Amino acid sequence: MSIETHAERIERVRREYREAHARFVARLDGASPEAVTRAPAEGGWSAVQIGWHVAAVDATFAGLMTGEVPAAKELPEGISAKPWSEIVVAIPDKIEAGKRVQPPPSPDRDEVMRSLAESAAKVDAALAGLAEERAARLAITHPVLGAVALAYIGDWATSHTIRHNAQAKRVLGS
Repeated sequence: MSIETHAERIERVRREYREAHARFVARLDGASPEAVTRAPAEGGWSAVQIGWHVAAVDATFAGLMTGEVPAAKELPEGISAKPWSEIVVAIPDKIEAGKRVQPPPSPDRDEVMRSLAESAAKVDAALAGLAEERAARLAITHPVLGAVALAYIGDWATSHTIRHNAQAKRVLGS
């Protein structure tokens, strides 16, 4: 088994993200206006609120990779971030969304769909422009996951989208 180069890894992650995003958008797009705005009886977000959240998080992920969101810091000398394979297994079933990425009560579906398209384009462009040195040297610190290198933000965006697509599927009953 050969080790992926940075360029190969970025292309794979971009492809996986685009596929996950397309499935999520298709689910929301295919739902009726009533279904997409209906919150679960047991509480939680409607499918359109889930879409709003994913768009907001993806925009943040893109900003972290480009530096527009200046939260990424250099890893201390001699410290390397855990590989994504270790991070992903440590993600709890439920993480409380931060205030900035909690959806409003009734977001507009068309606006959410536009935001999803815009944020996905930003993630894809940010991944395409993520220099290997920056990806390995800079990390963010998440209160639950710990240090996450910029190299793994694309994996996180993909996992986050897949996770919320499953949530939308449950909410929509499809």
